[in-house]
Amino acid sequence: MDQKKIGGFFKMLRKEKGLTQEQLAEHFNVTGRTVSRWETGNNMPDLDILVEMADYYDVDLRELLDGERKSEKMNKDLEETVLKVADYSSDEKMRLMKKLHIFSWIGVLCFMGFIILEGMGLADSGVTENIASLCAGISFGMLIIAVIYTSKYISKIKSFKKRIFQHR
Repeated sequence: MDQKKIGGFFKMLRKEKGLTQEQLAEHFNVTGRTVSRWETGNNMPDLDILVEMADYYDVDLRELLDGERKSEKMNKDLEETVLKVADYSSDEKMRLMKKLHIFSWIGVLCFMGFIILEGMGLADSGVTENIASLCAGISFGMLIIAVIYTSKYISKIKSFKKRIFQHR
């Protein structure tokens, strides 16, 4: 897949519609900088946006991915399959974001508990010291989880976990 060629095709399609990068960005709910990265071939749109782009420009999805116009139209069954994959991809992202949101709130609440105990001078001895340490540990752990969930490694971790639990 030649991303530079695809980016040039995106730019050509946008200009055919007489749009600026900002106008296109607004239509797809992304930033102008994101559109610029697509058009230079530095980044590619997510699959769900690619499907929307194909519909918006009235071109075949394969044409977008090849970076050039083709004479034949996409088979309807293939288009439906791609749409289902795009929906699945969006649903998976939403599930991950919901988990990330929950983990973030747990971390924030635990950190607030730690700050309160520390501010009241209760984090220095006894049971409250253990509670403060637990709160600090949980908030730090949630921060690490948030970093992992927003990195490219989450899919590798999920596949590793799946391999381990399937062998048992």
